Amino acid sequence: MTPIWLKETPTGIVLNIHCQPGAKVSKVVGLHDGSLKISLQAPAMENKANEMLVAWLSKQLRIPQKQIRLLSGQNSRQKRLEIWGSITPEQIAQILAP
Repeated sequence: MTPIWLKETPTGIVLNIHCQPGAKVSKVVGLHDGSLKISLQAPAMENKANEMLVAWLSKQLRIPQKQIRLLSGQNSRQKRLEIWGSITPEQIAQILAP
């Protein structure tokens, strides 16, 4: 069963993420309003948190950064990202399980 924050689409897998910038360490901290809550070490300025989120997800999921795209939420804590490539929704859910 896929978690509420993950949705498979014809073009890829969409993740709903709630970011908490300025944390001591980047990690999944749980769920928030149907989104996966991730605390990020980066400050919330000049796209730094977005860049760090993509880099962190790329490392956790072991996929290239170019396979992760920010769909919405550039300047918001609520972000939607699309992931494509050779990874399944089940693998993502397992790796990022809170």
